[in-house]
Amino acid sequence: MRLGYNTNGLANHRWRDALELIAEVGFESVAITVDHHFLDPFSDGFAGQVATVRAELERLGLRSVIETGARFLLDPRHKHEPTLVSPTSAGRRHRVEFLARCIRLAEDFQSDAVSLWSGILHDDVPRDEGMNRLVAELRRVLDFAAPRDVRIAFEPEPGMLIATMDEYRELLHRCDAPHLGLTLDVGHIHCLNDGSIPEVIRTWRERLWNVHIEDMLPNVHEHLAFGEGSIDFPPIFDALAEIAYDGGVHVELSRHGHDGPNMVRESARLLTGWRAATLNSIRG
Repeated sequence: MRLGYNTNGLANHRWRDALELIAEVGFESVAITVDHHFLDPFSDGFAGQVATVRAELERLGLRSVIETGARFLLDPRHKHEPTLVSPTSAGRRHRVEFLARCIRLAEDFQSDAVSLWSGILHDDVPRDEGMNRLVAELRRVLDFAAPRDVRIAFEPEPGMLIATMDEYRELLHRCDAPHLGLTLDVGHIHCLNDGSIPEVIRTWRERLWNVHIEDMLPNVHEHLAFGEGSIDFPPIFDALAEIAYDGGVHVELSRHGHDGPNMVRESARLLTGWRAATLNSIRG
């Protein structure tokens, strides 16, 4: 496994400084949240920035995942909108076009995956209609990604149309997409009481392409610094090692940017220790 950090937790930093902070503590991967201040795919200077960032990733020895959860990039007035389940076809097309640009970026960076979620079903339609929208748009995304050899990792997210692992399983069945992977946020499993995190890891080992990690409390969807919640982390690292997971494990603390450098250092210290303890146990 490759330990890393999400740039949404360093949004108060220049992008180059953020990558430096992530690399200098020994992290090996970065989850790049594409946003207005970092790799905005709708900006005039996007092509030039792509080349510059790619060179910097290579210099720092960082692998990457492209994250698509920027809050107000597509709509400055409505958080996370539009989505793959928005009421209008124009809104859904805008999200698909954004995801296509992210896929091209992942192809350029040779990223491990593009991570995405469903969105919230805001209009008063049956859930089945929301699923029909999601499946139709997601198929377009997958069809665009496949010939570019870019993997799509879907994240169940509390409060969204697809929130739980059972709902993710339903999506796989309806979408008939054997090549659709999983972004697993360990805090979401804990928050929703959605089963044992190590067992979820073992169950979904074949589709696990991206991991988000942070602390959290049951029944409260709030990403917390390690030690502020109630997650037991060593068994999670044991399970990841057991399945020989070789992807990124990215800290996601988007609301801790005011203390970003300390969060990066402390997260690296803890995660490195947990991983080392797991590897030592295996060797022993």
